Amino acid sequence: MPPDNPREQELAPLKELEIQPSTIETIDRALFEYIDEELDIFCTTNKGFKKVPFIWAGAERAFQIKHNRELRDVNGFLIYPIMSLERKGITKDLAKRGAYYAAAQNVGDTKGGSMTVARTIKQDKTANFANADSKRLILNTVGNGQNNFPKKNEKVVYETITVPIPVYLEVTYTLTVMTEYQQQINEIITPFMTKTGAVNYFIAEKDNHRFEVFIESDYALNNNAASLLDDARGYETQINFRVIGYIIGADKNQEQPKIVRRENAVEVKNPREHVIFGDIPENLHVSGNVPFYRP
Repeated sequence: MPPDNPREQELAPLKELEIQPSTIETIDRALFEYIDEELDIFCTTNKGFKKVPFIWAGAERAFQIKHNRELRDVNGFLIYPIMSLERKGITKDLAKRGAYYAAAQNVGDTKGGSMTVARTIKQDKTANFANADSKRLILNTVGNGQNNFPKKNEKVVYETITVPIPVYLEVTYTLTVMTEYQQQINEIITPFMTKTGAVNYFIAEKDNHRFEVFIESDYALNNNAASLLDDARGYETQINFRVIGYIIGADKNQEQPKIVRRENAVEVKNPREHVIFGDIPENLHVSGNVPFYRP
C-alpha cells in the first residue's frame, strides 16, 4: 500500500516498470497464461487428479508431437482430457475503442512517438548545470566555487518517454475442451463459471499490459454419448472469449524505435568566436582590468 502521508509519498522511491511493446502475440499470451496459470485446471483421470494438458491450437502438428509426446498415444491420436485455445478473429472497431483515442500522428523525426507515458528528472545532468552555475558565482558571494551549493536551479533536465498511439482491437478466441467422461467436463468448465463470480469478466496481464476479457455466457456442448454407433464416446465443450486489447507499433516491421526517450533543452547558447571577429571583451575582471585578450 502507498504511504498516506504526502511527505512520505514524496520521499518514497520511484518504482520503475519495464514495459514491452504490445503486439497481437502479447494478447494471445495474456489469455493463454491466465487460463494455464491463474485458473490452473485439474480433473479426475484414471491416473489420479492431474492437471489438464493445455495447448495452443495454432501450433504446427509436427511441433506439438515433438514438444510434448505425452499428449498423443502410439497411434498419434490425442489423449483426453485436453484443452486447446484458438484465435478466431480480430476486429478493429472504432465504436469499441479504449480510453485513449485520438487521430494523433507520430512526431516527424527519426524517432517518432506520439503519446507521453512517463516524465522524470535526469538527476545527473540537472546536477551538472547546478554545479556549473555555482562555480560561476562571483568571489564575494556565499558558496563561490562550491559544488552542490543549495540554491534554486532553473535548469532542470527532464527525460520524456513516448510511444506510438495504441490501436484498439477486439480479439475473439475459442477454448475447446475434449474429454472421455462427463465428470471431467463438469470439473473443467466449473472454474470458468465461478472464478469471475457473478460477472463474466476478468483482466489478463502480460508484460505489464492489461487486457479486458469477457466470457460468452453460452457454453456450447457437443457429445455423442447418445449415439449407438461404433465411434469412441467423447464430450466436447466450447467456451468463447472476447478480449478488448491494444497494440502499440508495427512490431518487427516498424523502422522507428517503439519506446522513444527525449530530453528537453534548458539553455540556448549562440557561441561567437571573438578571435575571428576581433571583438574586445566587454566584461571587466573583478580587479577592474581588462582580462587577457589575444587579438
